[in-house]
Amino acid sequence: MVASLSATAAAFAAAMFAFAGASVAQEFSFKLHHLLSANAPAHTQMLEPWAKQVEENSGGRVEIEIFPSMTLGGRPAELISQARDGVVDIVWTVNGYTPGLFPRTEVLELPFVYVNDPVAANLTLYDLFESDLKQEYAGVEVMFLHVHAGQAIHMRSNEVRSPADLAGLKMRIPTRTGAWIIEALGATPVAMPVPDLPQALQKGAVDGAFIPWEIIPPLKIQDQTQFQIEGADMARFGTTTFQVSMNKSRWENLPEDIQKAFKDASGRDWWGEVGEIWRASDDFGIGLAVNAGNSHIVLSPEETAAFKAALEPAVDRWIGEVAEKGIDGAALVAKARKLIVQNSQ
Repeated sequence: MVASLSATAAAFAAAMFAFAGASVAQEFSFKLHHLLSANAPAHTQMLEPWAKQVEENSGGRVEIEIFPSMTLGGRPAELISQARDGVVDIVWTVNGYTPGLFPRTEVLELPFVYVNDPVAANLTLYDLFESDLKQEYAGVEVMFLHVHAGQAIHMRSNEVRSPADLAGLKMRIPTRTGAWIIEALGATPVAMPVPDLPQALQKGAVDGAFIPWEIIPPLKIQDQTQFQIEGADMARFGTTTFQVSMNKSRWENLPEDIQKAFKDASGRDWWGEVGEIWRASDDFGIGLAVNAGNSHIVLSPEETAAFKAALEPAVDRWIGEVAEKGIDGAALVAKARKLIVQNSQ
């Protein structure tokens, strides 16, 4: 009888221990919301590993559930307000979907400020954050910022080798800086979130788009286009900035050890690693397009120089725009370019 009671007590204690462990594992639960599918490299190769690292750093006390494809509701442009208002805990979003909200961070989007190296660009964002960019992120706690591998040109049926080849065409853009790039090239910008692009290409609502290679596989862009064009030495025509950010109030109410779990997963090395992830995804994307029979055009150095000359007014336009907000854009461009060179080495 005594042995039976002891066995029962032991089983009860084991059950209670397991229950307590489950409770600890869900002590801090977070919802992370974003716009792309669960198959996109951003989800599988960046957001999932980052979330897992935070959970491991916390000793199992943190749980991050990722909701892709806007499954929690709203439109991609509303993601930053969802984070600021506490509708969700964490978002991954495109800064440019809310034009003018992050003007200083736009410096990394400018053509030939960003050239071809997402690792160097991400490390530059890290180096600029505390001194120059942080003030733009009121209402959220930034986990990390990053760029993609850069805007290349994707065309339905037009081969492009010079700025003149784009004159009069309709081109999709993700940001206001992208619109300035397109206008500087004599084309008409058409703004839309990237998930809407395949249908726009199919219907001829746009003639092409400025997007990286990495988006080709998840949106099957190879089926809607014939040409993929980039500059010499993988040069691109600007890039897009993104953020992973948490609601500020939620952040401030976390204990220090849980904050540390997030910050340790989001340090400078991770910002650089994210650049490597996006470069690898880009290489895979262009390979898929070429294997599907599309033409991958690499411009000559002379052709690339013609695009650079045509796009310099877009940089000047940005400098003039941010000056109205009291920002020394010329100094920020010079600082960013210097840091990119340093971080490329």
